[in-house]
Amino acid sequence: MPDSLFGAALVSGNDTEAVVAVAREFSPRIALHPRGEVVMDLGGLTRLLGDRHGIASELRRTAADRGLRARIAIANGRTAARVLVHQRPGVTVLDPAGDADALAPLPVETLHVLVADAGADGELAELIRTLRRWGVPTLGAFVALPPGDVAARLGQRGVRWQRVAGGEDLEPLVPAVPAERFEQAMDLEWPIEGLEPLSFVLGRLLEPMSAHLERRDRGAAVLHIRLHLVSREVHERSLQLPVPMRDARTLRTLLLLDLESHPPSAAIDRVVVAVDPTPARVVQFSLLTKPLPSPEQLSTLMARLQALMGDTRCGAPAAVDSWQPGACAMEPFAPKDSGLETPARALTALRPEAWGLGPERSPSLALRRFRNPVIARVAVEESRPVRVTTERRGIGGGRVERCAGPWRTSGGWWTDRAGPTMPGLKPRPTRSESSWDRDEWDVTLSDRVTYRIFRERDSEKWFVEGVMD
Repeated sequence: MPDSLFGAALVSGNDTEAVVAVAREFSPRIALHPRGEVVMDLGGLTRLLGDRHGIASELRRTAADRGLRARIAIANGRTAARVLVHQRPGVTVLDPAGDADALAPLPVETLHVLVADAGADGELAELIRTLRRWGVPTLGAFVALPPGDVAARLGQRGVRWQRVAGGEDLEPLVPAVPAERFEQAMDLEWPIEGLEPLSFVLGRLLEPMSAHLERRDRGAAVLHIRLHLVSREVHERSLQLPVPMRDARTLRTLLLLDLESHPPSAAIDRVVVAVDPTPARVVQFSLLTKPLPSPEQLSTLMARLQALMGDTRCGAPAAVDSWQPGACAMEPFAPKDSGLETPARALTALRPEAWGLGPERSPSLALRRFRNPVIARVAVEESRPVRVTTERRGIGGGRVERCAGPWRTSGGWWTDRAGPTMPGLKPRPTRSESSWDRDEWDVTLSDRVTYRIFRERDSEKWFVEGVMD
């Protein structure tokens, strides 16, 4: 292409940020490559800066003004510019049709500068060894080989590298997008105290930020706020949002609720709000599933509950990899949509067989466990329970009609703590909260209800753990 013009810059010391700053003064389309090189699309600059030598002089002068000693290469294609910037010091300017001629005398090992992946570099090394065995020392000799013979002996990989050795660009330039900051700040004329005046300030900051996120099709993944206080302290808070969101009212409510639980220690004279952006979510609802509340509503509700009950008392139960009875953990409450289902799958889920109610399956028993085991009195004859009595309303007692057990379960004994000792005696182990040792029974009482009971072996106490449904 007659208007095609690319330049590559390389600085000793790998000061890539400084090179990028210089490159962006000449072109908005730049690409970053390993080894500290920057490729610029210089097409159209000849109308402003003259010919290629004038563009190269301006690049070198701008780099020198920044204190950079840069290598610069200008060619028709990116491949030639990238190779020559590593091979020739100073400034290299090629004629409009001189890319292949400039690359021809270079050794075939020069192709290594175009490879960033270690696996691809290994394949290229094997290709170069093959070319050396054939007596092909330079890129020009490689290009002179018949493409059909290269394809027959080296495959399409060899043909691809042969085209690259001739200075051909096989892929378009992918511009590097500069890091965009999503931050808003406001210096206050008078210090403010309390959440009500802060609410107005946050509204003025979050409205333009929300519009900025919407223009860039981004959402906030993490919300940060920095409050500069009159006491020279900085009160910082960060909120991890369950889903990307950009609604200004929701973000303001979440910040106010968090600051209500963690208020600043003095008056505020500067407010800074920033977000960590992420691609916005794409929501597609289904006609076959019940829609969930919006993430903004759930986030606001959870923030209000956490402000009222505490951060560690709100969430969703999670299974624990343990055999300990009743073991569970708390994780952030973030319901996930089941996603779109095909009509066949949705109809299959409505069949009785899918719920164990068809002729091939029978309903299985389920243990409805009590959150706290109920203390019970159990009469035992010949090491088997014969009568169960409790004082808990709703739990019947009576004679044991049938029973199964015992099943001995224990665990957590490795976390036992050493108890108080007397001088000269070994430490006496005491049970920790994560240890258990008990015998379990399933009993059917005279009221035809089946319960699960257990006896703690260390305390000899009986409990009702749950009822079978």
